[in-house]
Amino acid sequence: MKVQKSFNDETTGVLYVVPTPIGNLEDITYRALHTLKNVSIIAAEDTRNTKKLLNHFEITVPLISYHEHSKRTREEQLVERIKTGESIALVSDAGMPAISDPGYELVKAALEDDLKVVVLPGANAALCALVGSGLPASEFYFYGFLPRKKKDKESELERLKSFQATLLFYESPYRVKDTLTAIHKVFGNRQVVAARELTKRFEEYARGTTEELITWADKQELKGEFCLVVEGNESQTEQESTIWWSHLSINDHVDYYVTEKQISTKEAIKQVATDRKMPKRQVYQTYHVE
Repeated sequence: MKVQKSFNDETTGVLYVVPTPIGNLEDITYRALHTLKNVSIIAAEDTRNTKKLLNHFEITVPLISYHEHSKRTREEQLVERIKTGESIALVSDAGMPAISDPGYELVKAALEDDLKVVVLPGANAALCALVGSGLPASEFYFYGFLPRKKKDKESELERLKSFQATLLFYESPYRVKDTLTAIHKVFGNRQVVAARELTKRFEEYARGTTEELITWADKQELKGEFCLVVEGNESQTEQESTIWWSHLSINDHVDYYVTEKQISTKEAIKQVATDRKMPKRQVYQTYHVE
């Protein structure tokens, strides 16, 4: 067990996780600006994008790239700099780092070396969409981006189908129609909200049933990143709510039987197909493709 006292020693290096605006630059906090101005270096998902933000607020701190393809080589470098006493700010292109953006691995690496990680509050698209959706916000499940392939997407939605919590997804404008169609196929005609261009001039919420939103999407030239907020399963029975494997992916479900029940992969796939009422071939393909 380890306990972090974030502010009792200002002489050591710190990794600051700093959220940035998701559209409207006025959403940045005073604390975020103060932090960005006073760290030794800023690790950014896209230095070109972050440079525009820094120029707007006249911040001249050096930038270093930290993105999906460079993060493994950068982590060791950044951790070593924090060890020497430097403080580093981690930012993504928009919103909170590590939420469907790079950041988790660097935070983990810093914590493994007993370094301080301080997270600043700030803008987040999923929470804005949830609160503005009008759907229940007392319990929610953030998923992020669903798989691109139709089969994998529907498989994940099958896993989420019984969840009673409000569901949050991110989606690109190029796949919104396909994702809404998949949600309707697996979930049925639930209430759903599509929020786009949040905090920007063309911010828009489309609220209705999945059928209504599919019709709406067909008539639109969709632009901007989307957050889909989907009603939870209100018709779930008590028996369904106690399904022990509901939180597992198909792969984890198969691995459970192989590891815990010590049966063959073939038998495990057969059992998973029975549990989920899915074709055995579909479980087999999902498990072996990944």
